[in-house]
Amino acid sequence: MGDRTRTAPARDGAPLRDAPTLWELVARRAESTPGALALVQADDGADGPERSLTFRALRDRAERVAAGLHEAGVRPGSRVAWQLPTRLETVLLSVALARLGAVQSPVIPFYRDREVAFALREAEAEFFAVPGRWRGFDHTAMATRLAAELPVPPVVFEAYDRLPEADPAQLPPPPADGTRPRWIYWTSGTTSAAKGVLHTDRSLIAGGACLADALRPGADDVGSMAFPFAHIAGPDYLVMLLLRGFPAVLFERFALPGSLDGYRCHGVTIAGGSTAFYQMFLTAQRETPGEPLLPALRVLAGGGAPKPPELYHAVVRELGCALTHGYGMTEVPMITMNSPDDTERNLATTEGRPPAGMEIRIAGEDGTPQPPGTDGQILLRGEAVCQGYLDPAQTAEAFDPDGFLRTGDLGHLTDEGHLVLTGRLKDVIIRKGENISAKEIEDLLHRHPGVGDVAVVGLPDPARGERVCAVVEQPPDTAPLTLDEVTAHLRGLGLSPHKLPEQLELLDALPRNETLRKVLKYRLREMFTAP
Repeated sequence: MGDRTRTAPARDGAPLRDAPTLWELVARRAESTPGALALVQADDGADGPERSLTFRALRDRAERVAAGLHEAGVRPGSRVAWQLPTRLETVLLSVALARLGAVQSPVIPFYRDREVAFALREAEAEFFAVPGRWRGFDHTAMATRLAAELPVPPVVFEAYDRLPEADPAQLPPPPADGTRPRWIYWTSGTTSAAKGVLHTDRSLIAGGACLADALRPGADDVGSMAFPFAHIAGPDYLVMLLLRGFPAVLFERFALPGSLDGYRCHGVTIAGGSTAFYQMFLTAQRETPGEPLLPALRVLAGGGAPKPPELYHAVVRELGCALTHGYGMTEVPMITMNSPDDTERNLATTEGRPPAGMEIRIAGEDGTPQPPGTDGQILLRGEAVCQGYLDPAQTAEAFDPDGFLRTGDLGHLTDEGHLVLTGRLKDVIIRKGENISAKEIEDLLHRHPGVGDVAVVGLPDPARGERVCAVVEQPPDTAPLTLDEVTAHLRGLGLSPHKLPEQLELLDALPRNETLRKVLKYRLREMFTAP
């Protein structure tokens, strides 16, 4: 677009690390600081000594696991799906698959039949690792049932507390090319069906490098992963640990106040995950005013949902730590990130600046680049951007002729190059950092005889970021629906619990425009958002 193309200036900092693959990062860190602690498992209810891994142990054990997987038939290029909680074994399995050069497809642990069946089918999974019975749900039974329905059933194996290991002497060489798609992540986007997002080692390293350069952790810091490692934030965080050489505490089950002991006894200095996490820590702090909730904590960091300025100020004032918020998505794990030394105004009202190698273009409705301060759709180009989707048609639709990814989000750049989010084109609800497709829920609710028409919207929620609200127009002479009936109906159709509506509203008629009679969802948000 010539001189009219505006891109945000890059953040100062070290250039993107030159390791070609994730495994190379693991190997280099193991050589650089072999005895430094890498991962610690918070209390998972098991008796016995604390479980942890140094960077050398992470490399060595992952290589033995890679050999065990190889003996079981996993080869470079094999497609391996895994649905596992945040545990040492999960990180080991993922790193082992990276050592083999397999294609791995992480699946969020609380997904159920609909999402899991879709992921297995679309990814053409050859192997599927599950936790067995976890948190009262039999994942092995589900996986076995779903596998039997596929033309070529994947090999199902449990990987909760034991992984196959063997002598790595017979392993093939590790992959040398980090630009091949070897990761398939899942995002619901704006449609009822998920989309398989294709990432490379290089795009994940780029995202993690952005996070590392923004937060600038040192060897004395202690991080934490209280979110699903199967989320795109998992490799983001792991790359930061490998680049900076500091440890993280893994929380298989995060709940407050129960998880506080894990943060305290390990001296966690960096915590967070999403806006919902900030609110939970703040709520816990208010239970003991005047007494520091986490004495070692220096920064809360995260993204995944809008951050109200009021929440920023409350966290800084009451928790006594910095709060740095960023902007990312499954397609681009880290786009912008604030640093603790940014100005208070930028920290409270923006999503930070992009790293080196990330271009941000703000486009008007006609695609024309917009000047600072003017809203438009956010377009992205850079090494952290995914290579597209499993479906080539979705890839073609997502990228513009200049190779920029259309995010569907709205915002503007400040004169300083910070990004401000102001809305989104996508009809997607972000609840606790997870994208939920409104259309998927609507399509399922239309199957209920008591539903004439329905619109599902996200409403602001201080604890979740957004909550799911179903607004129903019922057929004449129909008994009023209840929220319990709606959720039971959706559960019966296999919808994951985290997508279930938390609020139900009944209207005689949904508000519509005068031309195509399209439902006006903004009116619904106005009607049911508390003043």
